[in-house]
Amino acid sequence: MGHEELPTLELAFPGPERDRGVAAILSGQKTALTGLLEIYEHAGEAVPATGQRFSVLDSEGRPAVTIELVDVRVVPMKEIDDDFARAEGRGYADVAAWRAAHEEFFQSEGVREFLGRTPAIDDDTLVVAERFRVVEPGDARTP
Repeated sequence: MGHEELPTLELAFPGPERDRGVAAILSGQKTALTGLLEIYEHAGEAVPATGQRFSVLDSEGRPAVTIELVDVRVVPMKEIDDDFARAEGRGYADVAAWRAAHEEFFQSEGVREFLGRTPAIDDDTLVVAERFRVVEPGDARTP
């Protein structure tokens, strides 16, 4: 499957945050993602599944890299650990730094506009914790 046949994945919102995320995937620093379950539900989208592949888009909407999910869990925020936080590839020293950044994003103006309200974020807030691998270009056609 080529980029154009894969479902797409957009990190954060277009701009510097997305660009840093794509660069972190390309450099191998980022091997995990976290999404707010409420966003998937509001969008009417299914939670991704292990084995699914996505074409990650850059800020210009162009395919930048193909990833394959190797682990997907829906968990309360309190279950995220330091190892997962570091795998996000954003330089988080520990889960406290990860948590602060994700609370800020999940309650950001863009998310508020999308949901029509500010989501409540606490230890029991459900997130979609995904680990992935980069699919090598020669691998892209393999299921």
